[in-house]
Amino acid sequence: MTSLLETPAVAAELRRLAEDGALDLPLPGGGHTGDRWSALADLGGRDLALARLAEGHTDALAVLAEAGRDPAPGALYGVWAAKSGGTGARLAGGELSGTVRFCSGAHFLDRAVVAAGDHLVEVDLARAGITRDEESWQAIGMAASDSADVTFHGVPVEPGEIIGPPGWYVSRSGFARGGCGVAAVWLGGCDGVVGYVTAHLRARDHVDEHQLAHLGAMHTAIRAAEAVLRQAAHAIDEGTDTDPPRTAATCRAAVERATTEVLDRAPKVTGPTPLCRDRDFAQRLADLLVYVRQHHAERDLAALGRTVLDGVDQ
Repeated sequence: MTSLLETPAVAAELRRLAEDGALDLPLPGGGHTGDRWSALADLGGRDLALARLAEGHTDALAVLAEAGRDPAPGALYGVWAAKSGGTGARLAGGELSGTVRFCSGAHFLDRAVVAAGDHLVEVDLARAGITRDEESWQAIGMAASDSADVTFHGVPVEPGEIIGPPGWYVSRSGFARGGCGVAAVWLGGCDGVVGYVTAHLRARDHVDEHQLAHLGAMHTAIRAAEAVLRQAAHAIDEGTDTDPPRTAATCRAAVERATTEVLDRAPKVTGPTPLCRDRDFAQRLADLLVYVRQHHAERDLAALGRTVLDGVDQ
């Protein structure tokens, strides 16, 4: 298993996958949601930076399809919707302004679906008035995802570039399903780490019981979270998912829990040598640590707990 590591290689591979049709995944809710999430998990097991960009592209295509729109031919897409630290885009007077953080693929994507207040806008990223902050991403983890702060300086927006009515982006059922797709990528990242750990142990002359116990615990956590995703995909496709936001929150929490297990236990199995002498392993752990923090830990768990307390059992 090797990591692509550098942004240019990731960008080239993403475009190759798109051109080969490998990113033309089944739409969520269309009867093959589990296959969609499995494909995203496979990408996560290969390389999380690549998978992050692939997930964004496929999510954008799903958003456009749900709105009854066709994507621009051959274009690589992203979904830029973060509102971190009081930042975010806004649409006023027919112009798009403001700064959006965590815009993966900031320098090489062709188009982006941008959340601007209550509006959603499709933006051609080659237009004037769009700048990228080269210094905004300082982390080692997910560095190859080319995630930067992007600022829109009064970019003109035509009516046809606005997707759906105000509030449509977050109110649609596909919003929750997209969150499950992200969790599938996290889970694939976990599989990639555990695959490395398994190979590490097989290459050793002696494996102790503590290492085996950690490996067993990681395997169990991953397979349990995978079962939660599989059950959710089935309910979505069968039309029996009565609370999509709660389902998504449960899936994301289950995978976050598994990820925490993997991040804690994997270095205990390997010891410090691969962390210091194997860039692939160290990068996988760093990428996974950063990416999974899209889940807001106890804050998201508390919100989920509130729905359980106030709602009807599923």
